Amino acid sequence: MHSALIVDDHPLFCDALSMTLKSVAGIEEIETADRLETAIHRVDLSPAPDAIVLDLNLPDVNGIDGLIRLRQAAGEVPVLVVSSLADNRVIGACLAAGAAGFVPKHSRREVFRAAFDALREGRRFLPEGYEPVPEGKAKGSAKEEAIGRLSLLTRQQAKILQLICEGLLNKQIAYELSIAETTVKAHVTAIMRKLGVQSRTQAVLIARETNFSSLMPEDG
Repeated sequence: MHSALIVDDHPLFCDALSMTLKSVAGIEEIETADRLETAIHRVDLSPAPDAIVLDLNLPDVNGIDGLIRLRQAAGEVPVLVVSSLADNRVIGACLAAGAAGFVPKHSRREVFRAAFDALREGRRFLPEGYEPVPEGKAKGSAKEEAIGRLSLLTRQQAKILQLICEGLLNKQIAYELSIAETTVKAHVTAIMRKLGVQSRTQAVLIARETNFSSLMPEDG
């Protein structure tokens, strides 16, 4: 594991994390991306990075859906989430969405070393103090189910769902993605089938289950 892609829109943090990974984790080649779409385009190129470090809070995503889409694009490349949103519910949602581990942004350098040691050994890395949310809670179960359903979508379907959440109509989505409107309609039908819903509104509600406002505890 000698190369990494850092996905974060804060240049100073990217610089600091790059130096940290080079000095304590043995990462020699580091690239950065400040948008999810940029990161997805990068992992399509060859060679792929050995690891991806993802911040959840990006300008073009609003929750765990960004992790889901990046995991679909990354294939076997592990995605380590590094975020200031270190609530147990958020960490649990990231793990359910396929993250290889989670590191709070305020962590010491030694934590990043331990995280990359875990990735090299094929283990998930869990931050100190993390406690899974007890099973059986209705809200937790709903979020896990939403994450599971969203993970079934293809990359194109996930992108179309994002545009639906932004309020775009089929004709606008077709223009945005440079595809035929009939193709968009076919994707929308497949999206609703995979999500187990009957309308676009219900599909949006499923997607919103992965937003930060939904994942964080009610008491803030």
